[in-house]
Amino acid sequence: MTGVSPWLALPGGRPPPGLTRQLRAAHETLVTRGAPPPRPGVRSVVWDSWRRSLGSGVDPDGQGPPVDLLDDDLAAYRAAHPLAPVLPLIRRLLVEDAEADRMIVGVTDADGRMLWVEGDRRLRSLAETMNFVAGARWSEEVAGTNAPGTALAIDHPVQIYGSEHYRRPVQPWSCSAAPVHHPVSGVLLGAIDVTGGDHVATPHVLTLVRATVAAVEAELRWLHREEQSRGPVRPAPARPPAPLLEVLGRERARLTLPSGRQELSLRHSELLLLLAEAAAAGEEGRSAERLAAECHPAGSAAVTVRAELSRLRRLVGADLVGSRPYRLLAPLETDLDRVRVLLDRGTVGAALDRYPGPVLPRSAAPGVVAARRRTAAALRAAVLRSRRPELLLRWTALPEAREDAVAWQACLEALPAGSPRRGPVAAHLLALRRSSRG
Repeated sequence: MTGVSPWLALPGGRPPPGLTRQLRAAHETLVTRGAPPPRPGVRSVVWDSWRRSLGSGVDPDGQGPPVDLLDDDLAAYRAAHPLAPVLPLIRRLLVEDAEADRMIVGVTDADGRMLWVEGDRRLRSLAETMNFVAGARWSEEVAGTNAPGTALAIDHPVQIYGSEHYRRPVQPWSCSAAPVHHPVSGVLLGAIDVTGGDHVATPHVLTLVRATVAAVEAELRWLHREEQSRGPVRPAPARPPAPLLEVLGRERARLTLPSGRQELSLRHSELLLLLAEAAAAGEEGRSAERLAAECHPAGSAAVTVRAELSRLRRLVGADLVGSRPYRLLAPLETDLDRVRVLLDRGTVGAALDRYPGPVLPRSAAPGVVAARRRTAAALRAAVLRSRRPELLLRWTALPEAREDAVAWQACLEALPAGSPRRGPVAAHLLALRRSSRG
């Protein structure tokens, strides 16, 4: 049809017969054969995006986009972002009617990170299963073809209908997005996206998104003039982040303090983790005798632990670790905490993103072994409950799941009949069963 905008996914308001079948066939040809000539029925903007996704190594059946920002980090980043002052306007124009219109509204930064995801609560709950959550990065090079990521990549408003998405787990959704620029400097600030069913890929939704962007840029221009008229404002001093203890997949812990990073010895790693776990459980602290029992498989004299704790306090500061009882005197975040928070929210894919491996795998300290088992068991249970093939594949790829026949069986059952991954999974499961029979 001549004169039809190439940025519109469904110019006629609904998908023509056979469109989904054509798109899926073309997509299968591309991901299995490389980059053949464009197929009929595939818009050039989509085909070009598919080729960029293929070149970036995006797995069409792989895990959801990574979650880059969580909790305090996310809150601080959003508060400082140039789009934060215009969020009330976006809510008035798009979010207030989003539930009635069965839509989700997302606002990203220039790198494709979702800053805000609001709208229909039921749809947001469903979207969480593909990591469409605040803090996740939906740039095209990591998430494949999608409206906000592609709009940022080409710097133009665009719609992506269902099977036009590069990643198959996203293909039940459609979306319309447009980039937002600073009206004075022209700098790309992010994108505004509307996600939902097929109706989101119709022309009037892209018009609505573009009108919202125009209103946002006008508001930013007015705010800029107001700021210029008031003169420079001295920013409030930033609150330093809490120290971070990283123990997942690491032989020795890494402690990040305002003064810099430190690699701890294995014994100091164990002691600080045990104190952090006690604080997370709401306990007062630990006696030297209890820490000795939690640190040494065969038991050890409390005097040995006291000496190690004295060295640890000199290393990290007496304002972080106190004595009588031994305890944390200030907040200390751990990467275990981040995984637990994500599991509590039900965002299992994001929890797997934050889990590079078991807790201090070289440690034989009973307290650390218990934390290692608790963490792995909680993550395993959440993955099994999800019954999502991409999560089960990721879990079975971890060292602690190599001999987990239950997880491998669940993975085989969850994979679709035509998946090329069924063969290797079935072979590994068969090998596990043979070895168990001796």
